Amino acid sequence: MQRSRLVPLSQSRRQFLSGVGGLSLTGLLGSSAWSGTEESLVFPFVNGRRDLVETFPQKGAMVLQRTRPPLLETPFEVFDQGVFTPNDRFYVRWHLANIPTVVDPATFRLKIRGHVRQPVSFTLDDLVRKFEPIEIAAVNQCSGNSRGFFAPRVAGGQWANGAMGNALWRGVSLKALLDRAGVKTGALQVRFNGLDTGILPQTPDFMKSLGVDHSRDGEVMIAYAMNGKPLPLLNGYPLRLVVPGWYATYWVKMLDDIEVLDKPDDNFWMSRAYLIPDTPFADVEPGRQGVKLIPINRMLPRSFFTNIRDEARFKVGETAMVRGIAFGGDSGLAKVMFSADAGSHWQDARLGPDHGKYSFRQWHVDFRPSSAGAQTFMVKAFNAAGASQPDRANWNGSGFMRNVVESITVQSV
Repeated sequence: MQRSRLVPLSQSRRQFLSGVGGLSLTGLLGSSAWSGTEESLVFPFVNGRRDLVETFPQKGAMVLQRTRPPLLETPFEVFDQGVFTPNDRFYVRWHLANIPTVVDPATFRLKIRGHVRQPVSFTLDDLVRKFEPIEIAAVNQCSGNSRGFFAPRVAGGQWANGAMGNALWRGVSLKALLDRAGVKTGALQVRFNGLDTGILPQTPDFMKSLGVDHSRDGEVMIAYAMNGKPLPLLNGYPLRLVVPGWYATYWVKMLDDIEVLDKPDDNFWMSRAYLIPDTPFADVEPGRQGVKLIPINRMLPRSFFTNIRDEARFKVGETAMVRGIAFGGDSGLAKVMFSADAGSHWQDARLGPDHGKYSFRQWHVDFRPSSAGAQTFMVKAFNAAGASQPDRANWNGSGFMRNVVESITVQSV
């Protein structure tokens, strides 16, 4: 069951505002901050070597995909440490290269305008002090998470499985803010824009839109904190949109402008980018033409192994725990099934605590090999709406929405 609720702040509002006031990247975004390399690792796909770096501000060791705009992947072993991804290990994905290095909380304003009765503007102080806070646990996953595994290979950031994270987001209901402005009859969409900009004047501003009813469903929120602390700047400080159950392209960072529209949004990032085939799992055959395209939207269920990797070794006759994480996408996680024989037989995995329908949830099974040899482990998630992971990987030209059943080969000795 999804848990969106009013919660007390873990510290006084005065202390919280003092904390957010101290965040900036002044002096930290020079060349040394963006380029240091400590070690590397190799993902199991073409050109899979990546540097592991600790030189980005407010971040620990991260997998470097690109420096500007920054693409930082969460090392996968982090996901075995708990269902909430630490802020300093939470993945980073920006579209435009000019990211403010300083945001002054005293002068920052969030504007709501457009097809409303009264345009309004809010300070951070307003949002923290004058609105009841809500909290929701939700997975933020890049549309192109796992793109590196697509075959045939497609263009774009070649992520492994770490372009995702789960956090406990705290902020204000978007509905409460829209109600304060007063949405007029005839409103169709709500468009969101942040402080980042392109290097060239002709670069389309990164803006995303949601339907007005979706925007006012009470779950979409404006977050000013994650996991009990102010947002890291690289994850969208001071505010970001949180759209539970939808891919992260909609989770606009450094959000400062909300516009209510009375017509469909035809900006580049809605009409030409982030489009998917209107087919199950956004799946098409490579080279197929003439497929209807629609904006990407709801996430699909996924599950992963977190404490073992390919070629892990087990001792015959000894019991060992196999565990991982799973989530239901746009619905609650109903169950996770595990197979130790490449899908010939399946068993229900045991599920850990439920933090809400949009959150990661840990799963585990006990495995006791009876004979030596190689075995293929598989894991499959099912959500409350009846959707599950497919046995065959999907393909589309953008490398979006991979959610195939995960499998690894292990050895019993």
